[in-house]
Amino acid sequence: MSTPVAENRAWKALGALSVGLFLTLLDQSLVAVALPRIQEDLNASLNQAVWVSAVYLLTFAVPLLITGRLGDRFGQRNVYLAGMILFTAAALACAFAPTIELLILARAIQGLGGSLLNPQPLSIIHRIFAHDRRGAATGVWSAVASSAGLFGPVIGGVLVGWISWRAVFWVYVPLGIISILMVARYVPKLPTGTAKIDLLSGFVSLVAVLGLVVALQQGPELGWSLWIWISLLVGIAAAALFVWMQGHSHAPLMPLRLFETRNFSIGAFAVFSLGFTVYSVNLPIMLYLQTAQGLSSQVAGLFLVPMGVISVIMSPLIGRVVDKVAPGTISKLGFGSLILSMALFAVMMFQDTSPGWLLIPVVFFGIATAMSFAPNSAIALRDVTADLVGSASGFYNTSRQVGAVLGAAALGAVMQMGVGTVSFEVAMALAISVTLLPLICGFLAVSQFK
Repeated sequence: MSTPVAENRAWKALGALSVGLFLTLLDQSLVAVALPRIQEDLNASLNQAVWVSAVYLLTFAVPLLITGRLGDRFGQRNVYLAGMILFTAAALACAFAPTIELLILARAIQGLGGSLLNPQPLSIIHRIFAHDRRGAATGVWSAVASSAGLFGPVIGGVLVGWISWRAVFWVYVPLGIISILMVARYVPKLPTGTAKIDLLSGFVSLVAVLGLVVALQQGPELGWSLWIWISLLVGIAAAALFVWMQGHSHAPLMPLRLFETRNFSIGAFAVFSLGFTVYSVNLPIMLYLQTAQGLSSQVAGLFLVPMGVISVIMSPLIGRVVDKVAPGTISKLGFGSLILSMALFAVMMFQDTSPGWLLIPVVFFGIATAMSFAPNSAIALRDVTADLVGSASGFYNTSRQVGAVLGAAALGAVMQMGVGTVSFEVAMALAISVTLLPLICGFLAVSQFK
């Protein structure tokens, strides 16, 4: 295990890393707001406009297992810097893209840059902070990871409405440069531990995640055609093959001994649930406010601002508590609070309550998110050894990202099948059921989930 650095420098390093983490996660909701203007300005088809967002998600999510391991092999600091440089350069190319085809290409490169840098902050946290300060540090990471997507619709609406869709990409450039300079200065060079990476396992993992993400992301768009089902089956088969290979490889991409620790297994499953819920539940809320309550998209987006602000404020505070209290206790309270807040949303939607009352579950949801992300990260990764931290971080981030894709697809499909406002309540019920599973796991493994 690496020796922790001076705490003052460690916090500066985390601040620098958080800039890039925020940008990569903000993008997924930020750019979606700009798609109608992009389609109009570049004379693109609807399918081409959708791929501006979809291709980023694909090149971001698919390589996460590999990019986490690359940090172990070449150093988390180096891989982060490479990813941030690629992400920023691609964002600049997006801002000046003259055609939709070049924009999609630049977005694919930008997603790859995001994938390179995204797993590294969590890995670095667990190497530069002392054991009894990691809860506070993961609280900051959690504030960024859990809230970034909530600010996207608001920031995107302002930039697109007041300036241009190109401003959505311009904003990445100065922030990216700031992050590069700060990381180069404050993040230490850490020892590398992996002699080599199993390239065949890497290829199989790419096929597995690609097949699953394409099926889950494009299924609702394309009506679950034969090709979508083939993609899903290929993804499942490749995932099974990948797991088998990890048990027989001399340099596994995802060492199976990670899962000998029940805390990591439960934590990874729990973050899948958090990704499913936290990154997709704003979809039924936004649609309900616009279609059932008649609010504009800008006003509806402002309703979600308290959720993100409260999560940002509360997560570091919860993180400090995690260093002193069993994180499993806080996590259970957080997941339980998420369920109660979503149940309150469903009841208010069913009663057709005036929009102002929805601010109550919005605030409650923000607090519950903070109480879930930070302790769950501590549970899953606090005691992972240095030689496995990259693999653990890559799998943890992949779990969250696949959960987010599945959540958006599932809740979107449920609302399309529903009738009127009932569809919003059914979507909330689905999110509640998925969130309930890790809560049950936590209570069934009380001795392991502390």
